[in-house]
Formats: sequence, structure tokens, C-alpha cells
Amino acid sequence: MARWCYRHRLVVLLLWVGTVFGVGFAGSAAGTDYANTFSLPNTDSTRAYDLMEKAFPQSAGDTDTVVWKVDEGSVRDESVRSRIEPALKEIGAMKGVGEVTDPYAADGAAQISENGRIAYAQVTFVEQANAVPKELVEDVVDTAQAAERDGLQVELGGQAITRTQEPPTGIAEMVGIVAAAVVLFLAFGSLFAMLLPLVVAIAALGTGLMATSLLSHVTDVPEVAPLLGSLIGLGVGIDYALFIVTRHRRGILRGMKPEESAVVALNTSGRAVLFAGGTVCIALAGMLVMNMRFLDGVVIATSLTVVLSVLAAITLLPALLGLLGMRVLSRRQRRKLAATGPEPELTSGLAARWSAYVQKRPRAVAGLALVVMVILALPVLSIRLGATDQGNHQESTTTRQAYDLLAEGFGPGFNGPLQVVVSEGDAQGLVTRIESTEGVAQVAAVPPANGVTLIQVVPTTSPQSEKTDQLIDRLRDDVIPASGVEAHVGGVTAVFKDFASVTGERLPYFVAAIISLGFLLLLVAFRSLVVPLTAALMNLIAAAASFGVLVAIFQWGWGTELIGIGKEGPITAFLPVIMLSLLFGLSMDYQVFLVSRMHEEWVHTKDNARAVRVGLAETSRVINCAALIMICVFSAFVLSGDMEGAMAGIGLAAAVALDAFILRTALVPAAMHLLGKSNWWLPEGLERRLPHLAVEPREEAVAEAPVEDDGPASVVHGIVRDTDGEPVAEAAVTLLSRGGRQLDRVVSLADGSYIVSVPAPGTYLLSVSASSYGSRASQVVVSEGPLVYDVELAEGELDSVN
Repeated sequence: MARWCYRHRLVVLLLWVGTVFGVGFAGSAAGTDYANTFSLPNTDSTRAYDLMEKAFPQSAGDTDTVVWKVDEGSVRDESVRSRIEPALKEIGAMKGVGEVTDPYAADGAAQISENGRIAYAQVTFVEQANAVPKELVEDVVDTAQAAERDGLQVELGGQAITRTQEPPTGIAEMVGIVAAAVVLFLAFGSLFAMLLPLVVAIAALGTGLMATSLLSHVTDVPEVAPLLGSLIGLGVGIDYALFIVTRHRRGILRGMKPEESAVVALNTSGRAVLFAGGTVCIALAGMLVMNMRFLDGVVIATSLTVVLSVLAAITLLPALLGLLGMRVLSRRQRRKLAATGPEPELTSGLAARWSAYVQKRPRAVAGLALVVMVILALPVLSIRLGATDQGNHQESTTTRQAYDLLAEGFGPGFNGPLQVVVSEGDAQGLVTRIESTEGVAQVAAVPPANGVTLIQVVPTTSPQSEKTDQLIDRLRDDVIPASGVEAHVGGVTAVFKDFASVTGERLPYFVAAIISLGFLLLLVAFRSLVVPLTAALMNLIAAAASFGVLVAIFQWGWGTELIGIGKEGPITAFLPVIMLSLLFGLSMDYQVFLVSRMHEEWVHTKDNARAVRVGLAETSRVINCAALIMICVFSAFVLSGDMEGAMAGIGLAAAVALDAFILRTALVPAAMHLLGKSNWWLPEGLERRLPHLAVEPREEAVAEAPVEDDGPASVVHGIVRDTDGEPVAEAAVTLLSRGGRQLDRVVSLADGSYIVSVPAPGTYLLSVSASSYGSRASQVVVSEGPLVYDVELAEGELDSVN
């Protein structure tokens, strides 16, 4: 398929352009119909909601609040009424506003605080918050705040009002793309190579978001789903393309033609991308076992963007590679390739030095890395799940000011009242009992309808307070049963409490499921018991540390105002499930990329120390580059204006940073050095029963020189010396095809001499390594006669082909 896409690149490009614009046009025309369905089956809050829906059908529109406060006097003063009442009448007359409840009306006394300095009016729109035109909401805000004067403060709160504070759509994505572009340009040194991953990711993301908006008309998709889809889709889309482009560029530098290099890149790294994308989708689908309707829409949006990212990487990317040809390399690389010919890449410098350091001091490296991760994980012991609200907005926002004014004038519990729904029994008796219950500030019963009575309960504490959770438990466990009535506690606060409780109960099973899945996948891929066990443990450590960072920032408030994300509060209840799914998938990507190279070296040499050293040196740069891109993309979602998006962005950015720069770069290789050959142990009986899964097959499909298949056999021989000219004994000398297939392997003699057999004239790679000297790889061209080739070894170099 890669070759077909490469050769028929214009057809592929036209198909993708047509898909992107076609789905985009359909999505724009249909609009969105996102719905935040937080109901949970078999919970008390859901039963309360079902009863209320039948007895008290809610108005179709969203209800927002206008709050005002005077510094002196009373809101009843004529000087205040003369400014507020005309504004409320003007708002009520606007097209799209259904009703405005006026505290100055005959039945509006309850909307004025006891001290008379704070009052509120409720504005009910005709549509739900996401369907109310933003221009209408802005007119409401401007009209209300125009009534302000010295000594009179006017603020507004509610879901529709929140939309006016959101930054321009796509700003987080744009910042992430620009940051990723900078990293890619520094990594590739080529403008065209930099653009490839970005174009692929944007095409997949745009199609995914528009398709998600279309799906919102046929199934429940929450408002946060497209944001999370953007977050994960942009990250994995760029990374998947990065892996393939990196392999393609390396192939060209080794002398392959662009078409053959693209085919090999898709047949190797492309397979790894398929495996990684499938793993992420399976991990995301694991959220379905939580049996929460809210998460179903999140699974749809995120999985769709991942699938499209993989599809774009294996179809659109080879077509773009065909268009660019040699221009995928920088001008300097093209000039060097034309002047000196193809050369194998050598992994030297910082990556090689660090890899050698880890091999020499595995205990110190592992110990230090583990201590860092444990310290970062400590805050997770105090994690509290709940929900964010407008009280977590920044202090400068009108929604936060309105929230604080309502809490000041009517009590902190006014922003999250409980709804006790009575279906059978003496409702008045229950009202009396609730009034005398600890933690209750105010109780009011609504006249019954269809045999159902609604009791509004205002707690003395805020919706996010643990004491409010305790009040809900007290009502359910003690007060209602003692009254002998059939009643249920509902309301937004109760719904989120039940959501957090159910999440906490089911989370261990979810974690066990995805960890077990990862174990099985790695067991089949690497034919080892220890490698998947190590990976499972590392995933748990990474999850604990990333949640520790999340708790410190969002729950403890360390730096929340500094980075512009408002006031601290509980961790959003659904976030652990989503983050664990994404973290599992991304960790598997890095683990597969790192260990597959180690496993390949182990299969060739049976030398664990060399396998770990070479694998780390050759993959750490690409892993760190990919991680840096994801960190930039995820961190940019702090600018999304959404608290859940900011939490997910910061949490995933921390998780990727810790996973790539501490776990995969230090703790995993150090642990594998300590474990030695046991890393690759697998019982023979299990080996025979396991299916074979080639994550990244050897590059046997590489187009090798045709003359290698014909002609007489020959040899390469010479002396292995160090930089002082002394012979190096027992150096491993390996002859490989240009595709990386091992052809012969010998050990140098005491005088440093070696001789390897060559099947036929052609171009080959000669890799020489010695434990105390490092390694070197060179390209050799063998004619019909024997080739004399001496090798000089120096410390700090590693070959990237053996």
C-alpha cells in the first residue's frame, strides 16, 4: 500500500483534500449538538433526576444569573433600582431571552440578601447554553454591566456567560502546532521535513473534529470530548508521522532511493505506528467498562482522531514523501550525500555518552530516578475527586465574581443546592427533619406535581467542600430512612459526588484491565516475561507521579494563578480514567520503540549489556524529540479556557515528560542492565503457544545492490586497532546487508586480525564493537576480489545498524 500511495500521490492527495473539505462542510452546515450527560445507572442522583424530569419538566433554555452589590446602603434604594430595572427590562426584551425573574417584583424578596446589599436576577434563554448565539450573550453582559457605577458592582454567572470568556476557538491548538513546528525544525533542519508531520496531523485532526460534531447529532457527545480529541489527536498525529519521516530520512542517507526508503519506512515504523495506534484505541475503549454514558462520547471522539491519525500516517504521508522526493533532506544533507556518498549514521555525542554512563552505574541511576518519581507521586495520596465549577475560574472573570457574590450574600451552599425528590410519604415531615440537620442552611419545598414533591436544600458549605459530601451521605443514610418516605437526593452537586464515587469504585478494575492488556501485548511482541512486567510497573509509577503533579497544581493550588488557571479544587472525577487510558497508550508507544531496538540487538548478539546500551543510544533522541512535541502540544491546552482541558493538558504533559526523560531514558535501561539476561527469559512451553507478532520487522525488504545476488563469494579482512595503533583482540565484527540483515559475524584474534565472508560483490555495512572501546559502523564496497579494511575504534561511538 505504501508503494501505491507513493506512486499515485496525486490521487491520494485529492482523496484526502476532498475528505477534509467534504466532512468540514457537512460539519459546519449541521452544527453541533453536544450534551453533558452525567447520569449514572443505579445511583440515587439518577433516580432523583428521572422523577424530576417527569414531574417538573425543565424549561428548554439555559438559566444564568445577574448579581449586583452595593458598597453602601441597600439594593432597594431608588438610585440602584433606577439603574438595574431598566437594564433587566432591556435584557428581557431581547430576542432569544425567554424570562427574567426580577427581585424587585412582588415575589422576588428571596432574591435579596439579608443585609440588603446583594441581589440577583435569573435570565432564562430560549435555548440551551451551547445553542445560545454568542452575540446575544455578549449583549446581555454589556447591558447588565452598563448599569455599574461607583459603589455598584454588577457581575454575571452561568454556562452561557462562560462562553463569552473563552479564548478564540483553536488558539490552544495553534500554539501547540507552532511549538511543535519549532521542535521539528530543530530536529530535522529542513522546512519541508518539518511541515510533513504537521500537515498529516492537521488533516487527521480536522477530519476527526468535524466527524465528531456530526456524530453528536446521533449519540451523546460531551462538550469536553472534542477538546480531548484535539489534545490526543494532535499529539499522536505529529509523533506517528515523526517516527516514519525519521526512518525515511535515515534510509535516504544510507543510499536508498526515495521510493524504496518510503516503502521500508512504512513497512517498519509504519507497522509500529499501526501497533501503537491500535494500542491507544484499545486503551481508550477500556473506558467503556466503566459503564458511564458521559465517557462513551469521549471514547468516540478520541478514538476517531487516533484512527484518522494512523490512517493519515500510512496513506497521506507516503504520498507527500513522493511529492518531496529528496527535498525531505536539508540542503546541507543533500550536498553532503552527493559529494561523499551514503554513509551509515553513527550514534555519538550525548546520547552515546549517557547510554554508556547508565551501563556503568545502573544502581545509582535507577535509585535516583526512582526517588524522584516517588517524591512526585506522594501528593497522589491526598487526591480527591469531584467537579470544577465557576468558583474555580480566575478571580478577574465575571463568572468567578458572580459566584463569590452569591456565596457572600446567600451562603457558600447557594451555588450548589441539593434537590431532595419525594415520591411517596409525608414530604412536610421530611422538610422538618432536614431543617434540623447539621450542615443545612435553608430548606424550601416546591408545591407537588404528579405526586412528586421537590425540596430545595441549601448547604452551609460550598459545592466542592467535603462537608457537603458528608451532608449528602447524612441525608441518604440517616435523615430520609428515619422519616419513612421514599425520597432521593439529586442536583448537580449530588450527581458529581455519585460520579466520583462510582469512578473510585471502578477505577481499580479499569487499571487492572489496561495493565493486563499491556502485559499481554508486550509478552507476544518481545517473547519475554520480564520486559512486560517491567513495563507494567513503570506505567503504574508514571501514572502515580503524573497524578501527584496534578494534585499539587490543581488541588493544592501550587502555581494555579501563576499559570492562569484559576482557583484550586478537586480533581475532575472523570479525568483519571481518561488520563490513564491516554498515558497507557503513549507509554506503550515509547516502550515499544525503545525495547524493539534492544530486542533486535539481543537477537543478533545475545549480549544484554550491548543490547540495552545500543537500544538506548539509538532511540533516546527520537523518543525525547517526540516527547518534547507532545509536551508542547499538551501544555498549550492551558490556553483552552476550559478547566478540564487544562487539567488533562498539564497532567498528560507531566506524564509524558516523566515517562520519556526519567523512565525510558534512565529507570528502564538501568533496570534492564541490572536484570541482565533474565530480561529475555520465556518458558519454552509458553514460547511455543504464543502467536508471533512482528511490531517492527527487520528491514529485509530494503532494495540491496542487485549484484549481491550474483557473482562469486569474497571476503573482507583487516586489523582492528585502537586510536594508539594497538591491536584490539576479541572485537565483534559483523557484516550486514544494507537493509540491516546479518550475513556473518566473527571475533578478532589476539593480533587484531579478522576475516568475514561476503556472499557476492556489492555494498555492505561492517560493524565492529569492543566492550572497552565502543562501536563503529562503516560502509564497505566489495568488488570481485578480497577487500582489505582496517578499523580504528574509539570511545563514545555506537553504530545504528547492528
